[in-house]
Amino acid sequence: MNLVIFGPPGAGKGTQSGYIAKKFKLYQLSTGELLRNEIKNNTNLGKQISSTINSGNLVSNEIVSNLIEKYLSDKTYQNKIIFDGYPRTLIQAQTLNDSMIKYNQKIHIALRLTVSLDTIIKRIKERSALEKRDDDSEEIAIKRYETYEKNIKPVIDFYKQSNLLKDVNGESSIIEINNEISALIESIKG
Repeated sequence: MNLVIFGPPGAGKGTQSGYIAKKFKLYQLSTGELLRNEIKNNTNLGKQISSTINSGNLVSNEIVSNLIEKYLSDKTYQNKIIFDGYPRTLIQAQTLNDSMIKYNQKIHIALRLTVSLDTIIKRIKERSALEKRDDDSEEIAIKRYETYEKNIKPVIDFYKQSNLLKDVNGESSIIEINNEISALIESIKG
């Protein structure tokens, strides 16, 4: 099974993806982690990515798609991927769909964590205190949330039209969210 989990930055995608990956023996593919690894390794690409993220903008579709295709082409991960925070734009959703077809795979479910800006700001402040991430300031969080909201509607429509979209209340506790997601996945698995 392959699935997509998306929501605004700070919605809990990474946390939930980690639980899902362990429970259902899937591989968590976090585009955020892929991008942060490039930054951490101080590559030229990483410097470009850092500048883009710190200005509150999205990294180009081409960069993200190329990073993701490496995993789709690897048989180790075939039909075992959680796309954590990807796709974020309609072009990315279409590109992912095309890549899935290319590698004889498909998305089985798209989970959207719905969370308010107030909750996001509170979570970002808590995460910043724990993880000390450069992209975890309130100002950047607000800009990233606004960018996310502006770009996500076509993605939501794309997965709605495919009958894959399931909304999950991201305002609930971690355990409640995980139980809701687990029930949705179990219903797909049969």
